[in-house]
Amino acid sequence: MSQSSNIIIPRGAQVLVCGATGYVGGRLVPRLLEEGYRVRCFARSPEKMNAFTWCDHEGIEIAKGDLLDRTAIAAAAEGVDAAYYLVHSMVTAGAAYDERDRELAKSFATEMKAAGVSRVVYLGGLGETGEDLSKHLRSRREVESVLRDNGVPTTVLRAAMIIGSGSASFEILRYLVDRLPVMVVPRWVTTKTQPIAIRDVLRYLVTCLQVGETTGQTLDIGGSEVITYREMMDMMCEEVGLRKRIIFNVPFLTPRLSSGWIGLVTPVTSKIARPLAEGLKNPTVCRDNRAAELMPGPRFGVRIAIDAALGKLKRGDVETRWSTAGELPGDPSWSGGTTFQDQRKQAIQATPHDAFLAVCKIGGDHGYWGADWLWRIRGWMDQIIGGPGLRRGRRHPEKTSYGEAIDFWRVSGYEPNRLLQLRAEMWLPGEAELQFQIEPVDDQPDRCVLIQTARFRPRGLLGLAYWWAVWPLHFLVFPTMMRGIRRNAEQTEAPNHP
Repeated sequence: MSQSSNIIIPRGAQVLVCGATGYVGGRLVPRLLEEGYRVRCFARSPEKMNAFTWCDHEGIEIAKGDLLDRTAIAAAAEGVDAAYYLVHSMVTAGAAYDERDRELAKSFATEMKAAGVSRVVYLGGLGETGEDLSKHLRSRREVESVLRDNGVPTTVLRAAMIIGSGSASFEILRYLVDRLPVMVVPRWVTTKTQPIAIRDVLRYLVTCLQVGETTGQTLDIGGSEVITYREMMDMMCEEVGLRKRIIFNVPFLTPRLSSGWIGLVTPVTSKIARPLAEGLKNPTVCRDNRAAELMPGPRFGVRIAIDAALGKLKRGDVETRWSTAGELPGDPSWSGGTTFQDQRKQAIQATPHDAFLAVCKIGGDHGYWGADWLWRIRGWMDQIIGGPGLRRGRRHPEKTSYGEAIDFWRVSGYEPNRLLQLRAEMWLPGEAELQFQIEPVDDQPDRCVLIQTARFRPRGLLGLAYWWAVWPLHFLVFPTMMRGIRRNAEQTEAPNHP
């Protein structure tokens, strides 16, 4: 079948989404369901989907697997009419993300061809073609080529910066203007870009299935305005009620230095910021208006898109966030070898439900129920050496779910009203976990016991030294935390019960 054939995917068809737990994928799935499609989500960690309101929808299927597992992909592709490829390894694969992206795309494309899938849709990155492309954009182009070469008609939508609550680029912009009244920045602040609101991205992704003329096409998608990054910073200042920032652009700031600075000031780590910073040197403006002509509809301007994203943040209505994406490593086996454990128990005059609500407030703006200055120091130390520190915060002030990032933790275990397990993603000479387990008290529904367990498996002598160095602080931090959770749980009012 040629790439130019016009293929319409009708409502009611089966659609596969790879990357359904990511920033764009997690928002695309409910839009596809609203349009009447049946959706099969392919994910390494299906448990992450429990956080989404659409996870129990009758039109949803979940297929567990890895894109390197050809058997799992083939099973997921069976009976599929169209497939979305929304996968990018920048978060998980480090400097070799481009090689991994090629490998994953080839595996996916081969199995889509074998399964007879009619169309593939890929969200790539805008940017001028040529030798001067950043590694990040060059990798996106290579993935496009791999998908096209497999023989399944592929629609590529290329977007510049996506403006939406929880996107990495938007959070970089927001935190820079919020925390730095004076900025020294590289020349990229004068680069032209055509940012696009996340809702416009989703409209294009869904609509292209129903517009046959988009089959096999590469289409640039953008908002209604072309501006510079500096102008966008000024707009952000106005929307959040800040004075215009004083900005000096200099020629000698490299992407390494820029990403390091972004990593210190914003929630986005330097590992993720660097490929994004490298891409800012390339103008990201639509080369033509074909996407808008083929799929007409209102396009949001930058100011309206920023205002909508800020509104979502204020309401605590952030559907997906950049920090949730990525591979969640398997839980370590805590048996065998040298493992240190600190376990404490606390009786609570509250239901397990209320105790769990209190536990789930951990981190972010809420903090750790006291001794927060110690947590901040540990976060700063981690941030200085390239770790996430406390800057990632959390997606919602109270709700959490499996796979979510909370400060320098990742939720690795989640059972409502019973268990919250956090795995450390800070830099450590070993593996660490903080677990909260809630046990009911027989015949006393308004009482429970909270069991807090900290585990650490040291790596070498440095790991042993680390444990014994921080161990005395446990006697301040953990009892304070337990008392705070108890106090919060016992103050929870009955109407909060589901």
